[in-house]
Parts: sequence; C-alpha cells; structure tokens
Amino acid sequence: MASPLKFGYGTNGFTHHRLDQVLGVLADLGYDGVALTLDHVHLDPYADDLPRRVEGVRRQLERRGLSVTVETGAPYLLDAYGKHQPTLMGDGVDQRVDLLRRAVRIAGELGSPSVQLCSGPAPDGVPEVDAFKRLADGVGRVLETAEFYGVSLAFEPEPYMFVNTVERCLRLAELTGGHERFGITLDVGHAHCVEEASVLDCIRLAAPRLLNVQVEDARRGIHEHLELGTGEIDFPPVLAALRDLGHTGLVSVEIQGGALNAPELARRSLDFLRAAA
Repeated sequence: MASPLKFGYGTNGFTHHRLDQVLGVLADLGYDGVALTLDHVHLDPYADDLPRRVEGVRRQLERRGLSVTVETGAPYLLDAYGKHQPTLMGDGVDQRVDLLRRAVRIAGELGSPSVQLCSGPAPDGVPEVDAFKRLADGVGRVLETAEFYGVSLAFEPEPYMFVNTVERCLRLAELTGGHERFGITLDVGHAHCVEEASVLDCIRLAAPRLLNVQVEDARRGIHEHLELGTGEIDFPPVLAALRDLGHTGLVSVEIQGGALNAPELARRSLDFLRAAA
C-alpha cells in the first residue's frame, strides 16, 4: 500500500512573515514540511552570520517536526533589475554557481534532500545547442558540490524560461551524463500552463527523476499561480498518480501572490489537498 503524500507550503507565499512565524503557522496547521526559498526575506544565503542562522532554522524545523526542501527561485536575489539573472548560460555564471553551491551547503546542513533550481531565460543571440551546453556545464559544476554534501539538484521546468518542459529537463539530464543526483521538480500548475502533454503524462515522464512536486491551480496558457480549486486542474487524479508512484518528497503549495492572506490561504490549501487525496 502506498504511503500518504506529505504536504508542504512555500515560504515565498509568506513574505510578510518572519521565518520563525512561517514555521510556527505551518506546524500549527498540520503541514508536514516547508519549501524554503533562500532570499533576503527569510534566510539570506549571503548573510554575515549565515552559519548561526542556518543552525537556528535547523533547530526550529526539528522542534516543530517539519521536513524541508530548499529552493532558489528568488527572482531578484542576485540582480535588482534582472529577473532570474544572471543565469548559467550568460555573463555572471560564477555568481550563479556560487549561489547554487551555497544552497547545496545549506540544504545539507538543514537535512533537505535536494535543491530546486531553474534555467532562467536564454541570452539573446545564443543558439539553443550552445545554451544547453553552457547550462549543462554550469549544472555539472554544482553537481560536484552536491555529491560532496549528499544533496541532489531538482531542476524545475518553468514557463517562458529556456527549460520550460519536462522533455527539455530530461535533455539537460542527458547532457550532464545522466548524473544520479540530477532530479526534477515538477510544478503541476506550470505543466498545465505550458506543456502539450497532460499533467498526468508529465508526471509519468518525470517519474524516474522526480524529487519535488509543487502545486497551485492554473489556467491553460496563463502563468498565474491560483488558489487550489479556482482554476482548471483536476487534482484527485494528480495526487493519486503521485501516491501510486510512491512519491516520498514534499508536495508543496506555491502561491506567491497570497502573502497578504497567507495563514488563511495555507489553511484552505491543506484542507483542499487532504480532501483531494
């Protein structure tokens, strides 16, 4: 019999709360874990006292019984004007590699099995084959650190980025030599938004490398994270497919635009997921 799914909530939906407040709310509501986005709001990977902060977060997670997965999707952490810049495909590669290596070290210290990352947009004028090569080279550098810390990379296809589908993510995996620590973060809303295949087919395609799952509702062709049950996605079959696959990672709600009503939105989301599962 398949084990129950474990539900989490993303800190990028709690940007008006301190991190200790976020963890307290999620634990009180009954969540199993948290998807922790590294940024200046909650856990800044460039903080002068980073080791002390990380240890404090580790203790809070342990005390509240929350598992964690580390994410690196903060759009303006490295460049105040360029969203998701710099990337691994253009200028500033070393800066992005440094951030991802910091994330891997933090994940190792917090007990997160993986670090989520995405490609960002391809530089103008760079042929696709070259962009893939540059991306694979950069990911390969981070995988060396991931091996050392026993952490996996969970690459996420994002709408309107260079790697925007599961198939392109799997192509990147091949270019890293099929590295055993290269995995996938599947965002169900993103898949519904941009993939030609159905969400269930995307789950099956990603299954051999699936590490993390993010959920929000969505409408076809529109990249907007909607509250669960307010879009077009039929969630009971999606959750059943994940359970039947034996998915053991978090299934984390990601609704960044709900920060002003985060505690109530998190409560409704968990109620929805439990009913749908």
